[in-house]
Amino acid sequence: MASIETAAEHERILREIESTDTNCIGPTLRSVYDGQEHGLFMEKLDVRIRNHDREIEKMCNHHFQGFVDSITELLKVRGEAQKLKSQVTETNRRLQDDGKELINSMEELKQCRVQQRNIATTIDKLTHCLPVLEMYSRLQEQMRAKRYYPALRTLEQLEQTCLPRAGQYRFCSIMAENIPKLRTQIRDTAMTQLRDFLESIRKHSDKIGETAIKQVHKMLYLCFCKVLPVLMCHLDPYKLNRFGWWTDVPGAQDLVDFSPVYRCLHIYTVLGLRDVFENYYRKQRRKQARLVLQPHSNMHETLEGYRRYFNQIVGFFVVEDHVLHTTQGLVNRAYVEELWELALSKIVAALRTHSSYCDDPNLVLDLKNLIVLFADTLQGYGFPVSQLFDMLLEMRDQYGEILLKKWNITFRQVLDQDNYSPIPVSTEQEYRHYTSQFPLQDPELEKLPFPKKLPFSEFVPKVYCQLKEFIYACLKYSEDLHLSSTEVDDMIRKSTNLLLTRTLSHCLQYAIKKKNVGLAELVQVIINTTHLEQSCHFLEEFISNITNVPPDTVNATKLYGTSTFKDARHAAEAEIYTSLNAKIDQFLQLADYDWLAAVQGGGTLTASDYLIDLIAFLKSTFSVFTNLPGKVAQTACMSACKHISTSLMQLLLDPEVRQISMGALHQLNTDVKECESFARAGPVAGFQGDTLLLAFSDLRQLLELFTQWDWSTYLADYGKPTCKYLRVNPHTALALLEKMRETSRKNNVFAQFRKMDRDRQKLIDTVIKQLRNLIAQHHT
Repeated sequence: MASIETAAEHERILREIESTDTNCIGPTLRSVYDGQEHGLFMEKLDVRIRNHDREIEKMCNHHFQGFVDSITELLKVRGEAQKLKSQVTETNRRLQDDGKELINSMEELKQCRVQQRNIATTIDKLTHCLPVLEMYSRLQEQMRAKRYYPALRTLEQLEQTCLPRAGQYRFCSIMAENIPKLRTQIRDTAMTQLRDFLESIRKHSDKIGETAIKQVHKMLYLCFCKVLPVLMCHLDPYKLNRFGWWTDVPGAQDLVDFSPVYRCLHIYTVLGLRDVFENYYRKQRRKQARLVLQPHSNMHETLEGYRRYFNQIVGFFVVEDHVLHTTQGLVNRAYVEELWELALSKIVAALRTHSSYCDDPNLVLDLKNLIVLFADTLQGYGFPVSQLFDMLLEMRDQYGEILLKKWNITFRQVLDQDNYSPIPVSTEQEYRHYTSQFPLQDPELEKLPFPKKLPFSEFVPKVYCQLKEFIYACLKYSEDLHLSSTEVDDMIRKSTNLLLTRTLSHCLQYAIKKKNVGLAELVQVIINTTHLEQSCHFLEEFISNITNVPPDTVNATKLYGTSTFKDARHAAEAEIYTSLNAKIDQFLQLADYDWLAAVQGGGTLTASDYLIDLIAFLKSTFSVFTNLPGKVAQTACMSACKHISTSLMQLLLDPEVRQISMGALHQLNTDVKECESFARAGPVAGFQGDTLLLAFSDLRQLLELFTQWDWSTYLADYGKPTCKYLRVNPHTALALLEKMRETSRKNNVFAQFRKMDRDRQKLIDTVIKQLRNLIAQHHT
């Protein structure tokens, strides 16, 4: 069995040797030598070789004739091959000779290709290095030209793109080392420029604000001209051109170069330091805001001081608004609003403080107009300004107080310069002149021929015109405050009421109370105030016309002019009574009664000289009262008569007059009759019957009681309504009787033995005792 397998294996190996490429026969032969029967295999191999030799021999024998023929042919060709070889050799020689030049050219070409490759390599390297050098050169140029933001962009491109492509060269390393230094230099330079910018806008914020305000002023004026051209003829030229701003003005942003801000912002953004820059910018601007909002100590002295203050503030916020809208996030709306809130509180506080020092209404009015323009300008930039208008309403009260002080001086000057005489008019032109100043409606006066007199003096039309001027002044302040017509009307009416009830009222009281004011002047004051009182409804209409608010509007404030002039008239009337009584006292001081005068026998007594003069003065005075209202003249006359009666009674009861004789009573009785005659003559029209005589009734009954010595009637009827001496007070009678008793006692010292005198003394004592009993009975 083993021999069969070995024979099969040898057969297989032989087949592989026959069929396999000789290059791969090694492993097959190795398998033979690895086996145990290689001798047997060699035998079989020999057998196989012999078999193949026999087959080859058979095949050669079969093809021998063809081989012989081939050899013969080959021998024939050999000669030709020699010729061909010679030709090839010659050709090769010639080819070698001819190829030397080509070989040399090829060698040169090789060298050129090497050089070309080197040049291409050099060009490639230069292609990467030259942009670096060019960019670095551009960087240097940008740095010299101070174009730092492009320089920073060039640095970034150089660092991130160009240098990595250039390779590891020494100059590249030097450039790479300089890049951080250049960035720091750019950052510091940009910050320096920003500081210069901040300093510049701090110095020029006044001009920036002035320009912005001019723009708003011009815009408002142009809008007004387009919308309301019809009203141009009614405009106040001072108001429209109060600042002289009618030339073309550039935009506020045109005055400022904001490139340092943008450049620095971009640079810090590229450097990754945007937050640092934003914090620094806002911090510096807050500091500048505090400086701008600090007013000068003498700002209130001139309008220019306020203008500079407002210009600086407007300039500051115009810059911030421009930065807000042209940079993305450097400042935001919240930051600007916070700054404005701070500014607004400080502005309002400063204006309240400084405006309180102002006492010139024109300056306050100009300041108000300036504040309105200031507020309108900032409102145009989106800042809320309602607090400024609220403050202007507060300033309105201060403005009103200043106006009241000014008009107080004006009214006093008018009253001091008045002659307190009716105004004479000689022509129709003069008459129309005064009636155009004051609404006089007197048909009877118009019918009178010229020359004639107006019932009032100069101060009536002057005061009326000043009232209208005051109303105009109040109206000027209310303009541009965004108030409704009703609010303006209410403001004007309240201010006018203060002018009437406080200022004009005090001035009239001052004029009435002056020492050198006589009765004639007081009479004229009463006439004047009467006409002014009647003109109050014309003032109401005047206010309604300029405010377009009907006077009968619900809740409309009414003028207190009527009560003001009534009070002044009443004060003048009271002053007339007081002055008249004072004049009467001057005459009474001249009274020189002989209180111990004896009774004249048979002669007719005449009134005292002082009393005759007093009556003459009263007649002259009351003749002037014809233009006064009837009740005033009647009251004055009654007051004068009562004062005379009371004064004469006081003369009788004067404690210093300790003794009075019957002769003195007769003289006083004669003077009283003279007064009664004056009263009976009716010095003032309007009294009914003997009403004026009632002023002397107390004195008349007292004198009749003593001169007629009718004590029995007095004592018997005392307390009865029908008593003849109803107005005689028992205390008064007792005091006078005691003075007569003293006189009687003095006379009895020298005539104690005269029975008539002794009886009279006893009678006086008896009456005194009865009067005392009467007093005790009725007053316990």
